[in-house]
Amino acid sequence: MTLVLLCLLIAIFFSFRAFTGLAGPETEFSKNKKLIQHAALLGLVISFMNSLLALIGAFDAIEAAGDIAPDVLAGGLKITLLSPLFGLLVFIIGHISSFVLTWMRKAQLETDE
Repeated sequence: MTLVLLCLLIAIFFSFRAFTGLAGPETEFSKNKKLIQHAALLGLVISFMNSLLALIGAFDAIEAAGDIAPDVLAGGLKITLLSPLFGLLVFIIGHISSFVLTWMRKAQLETDE
């Protein structure tokens, strides 16, 4: 989940850069907005890959053990699903930030005219 957290921090950094450069050139604004979206999507993809790798490891351990209690399996699955949940949170934050930036940029351009 460290990589997903890193993607969140990168998305926040580019969001801050885009918010501070809201009145700047369109190319810089578009670049920052795309970087926010790419960082958020990368966080989502990494979290799902992490979850799948954890599930593969868990199923290998279950196969080696032969028999496992259902409550232990349910607890492990619950922990495995935390990574995609955090990845979805990063994705949602990134896209909300991108939406708000676009809305603010459009409003600012309308008031400048």
